Amino acid sequence: MSENVIHLHKDTTPGEPTVLTVVPDPAPTAPVPLWVRSGRAVKTAITHENTKTTARAVARHGLYVVGGARIVGRRTWDGKTAARYERFMRTAEAAGDMDAAMEWEERAQRYRDARHRRRMDLLHSPVDAAKGLAVGTGTGIGSLVALGVVMAIATKDVKDVVTPLMAVVEFINLLITIVQVVWGPLVTLGPFLALLALWAVGSKQQAAPAWVMPDRVRNGEGEPITPSIVVKALRDLGVPALRNAIKEMGDAGASMLGPIRIAGCGVEVDVTLPSGVATNEVQGKRRKLAENLTRHEHEVFITIPEAARTVRLWIADSGALDEPIGPSPLVTDETMTANYKTGKAPWGQDLRGDAAMISLYQRHLLVTGLSNQGKTAAVRALALWLALDRTVQFWIADLKGIGDWAMFDGIAEVLIEGPSDNHCIQATEMVEDAVTEMNRRIEARRKDPSIVFPPLIVLVDEAQKAFMCPAKGEDGRPYGGSKATSRYFMAVREIHNQGRAVDVLMWQGTQDPTDQNLPKLVREGAHTRASLVVGTESQAEMALGAKAVNAGAAPHLLRQGLDKGTLVVASDGITIPAGQPSITVRTHFIDDEPAAEVAERAKALRDGVATLRVVDQGEERDALADVAAVLGDTPRLRTNEVLKRLHALDPGTYGEQWTNDRLKSLLEEHGEIPKKSHGVMVIHRDHVLRALANRDADGSASATE
Repeated sequence: MSENVIHLHKDTTPGEPTVLTVVPDPAPTAPVPLWVRSGRAVKTAITHENTKTTARAVARHGLYVVGGARIVGRRTWDGKTAARYERFMRTAEAAGDMDAAMEWEERAQRYRDARHRRRMDLLHSPVDAAKGLAVGTGTGIGSLVALGVVMAIATKDVKDVVTPLMAVVEFINLLITIVQVVWGPLVTLGPFLALLALWAVGSKQQAAPAWVMPDRVRNGEGEPITPSIVVKALRDLGVPALRNAIKEMGDAGASMLGPIRIAGCGVEVDVTLPSGVATNEVQGKRRKLAENLTRHEHEVFITIPEAARTVRLWIADSGALDEPIGPSPLVTDETMTANYKTGKAPWGQDLRGDAAMISLYQRHLLVTGLSNQGKTAAVRALALWLALDRTVQFWIADLKGIGDWAMFDGIAEVLIEGPSDNHCIQATEMVEDAVTEMNRRIEARRKDPSIVFPPLIVLVDEAQKAFMCPAKGEDGRPYGGSKATSRYFMAVREIHNQGRAVDVLMWQGTQDPTDQNLPKLVREGAHTRASLVVGTESQAEMALGAKAVNAGAAPHLLRQGLDKGTLVVASDGITIPAGQPSITVRTHFIDDEPAAEVAERAKALRDGVATLRVVDQGEERDALADVAAVLGDTPRLRTNEVLKRLHALDPGTYGEQWTNDRLKSLLEEHGEIPKKSHGVMVIHRDHVLRALANRDADGSASATE
């Protein structure tokens, strides 16, 4: 081992020589043979993405010509034979439509008869053509000679007799010369022009295998929806009766499809299903159908129109539903006003891209969905529009209590804000007062049928808290619940039953619906029902009703977090396509600041409203005791850390107004002065305990005096 060690200091031991071991350089790496390097270069070039793209492009455009020739050949064959009628006849038979099959059979027979007559006429056509040519030639020459005679008489020159005839001969000679000049290039370019025409047909129809198509088409990005794609998606849906029927159809299923119409940011097509296939079999396979169409599940909607045995498919352009829809007209148009009776609120856009306008006249409203999906913003957008009608009154209970409805201070006559049971009690009493007002109006209407009342919107946001409130009144009746003794439930039911007649309307926003926090009688009492994303199909039925869900409404298939503000609406107040029970609306989002600006415009239209406001202040806290609590057993703690712990303890009380100076003043009030440690202000636990003792001592002394 010693021979492998090289000492870097001088060896002073006499008589012992230093032994050095020379380590040879490593052998040079053998050069890579030229054929190996060439092979690697060729492999890299062949497998490079640019090479693949170029090869696919060359193959694609070449196959467009082949596909175009096949399409033109089939069109020609269809035009010359009865194959088209045979396909339609087999399709009708496969669909079980015997009347249509007989009609196509009659058309095919008429076509054959007409074709037979044309062929029989061809037997006589040569003789007729020869006779016609002889008569035409003789007539033409005679006419030209007669014209020449007239010219000769006029010019008194006998040579002019043949002048018209010679002019025609010269014109024919010119045409022959032109043909001789053009014929050569035309023969040369003709095949290329024919190939170009075939390429154009194949390119338009994308008549090439999928493996040669561009990446965006092969991956489904931006792939256009064509009849063949829709039929193939239905064929591969996994419904045996549908697959077999398409195979038996002569046109491969194309006759099932109606016209493919552009509808907003997608397309729409009606599909008439063959006999033996139920509409719910297609509805139940929405995800698979979407994937067959190279779309995500949320980009395909299946509804049931009025026509029997028909499903309506709306297929979005790839990624279109992830794009924002733009600001609300309430924000962009400062001159906008509202009319409760005749106007419609701009709520958003439907999937076609058309404005979704909804009438609120004499309609109770229910909006539900999972938490933090845009429920409050959706309801508030309607309330802000309606606030621009100065005749409309608002009673509002915000049982979340974080300021979402604060801008209605000065618009609403009642504004309750807070999440506690006490606020739920106040909200219940507000709704009961609305019942009293409703009964007063009904009595007044009975005496004077011509009397008109100002609309009253009774709005409860986070209404599930009112239904779940455990508190009971002095009479023992519970405020929450869904029994006949439940005060909030019964008050809402009474307004639903009679409020519409005297313009007392109930608006509720609730989340995560169940039978407990949204009773059946209450949710079915709303005229306008809208749902954001919910967790299950049963919740979707609670939100919109079983009829709408069975007909294709699917808020449970929306994407939580990604489809915020997207509502499925069932109401007669909004324009819904014929035959559909619901419509999907992407609502405009109005943030707090622009909402406050719209509210200010609404206040300017009013004479001034004194708002009875109830805000959640929380229970009064003992700040000094809280400081001691957050310190715990720690001897001392930096003031910044103490403030953070206080904020975590109660964000509402210890907000931005609590600073180092306020914390210092709190201790100084009780005889303790905070001190610095290593240049940083700290709070000592002993000082806080002494301050508590001093305060208690001062309180005891005051009580004794």
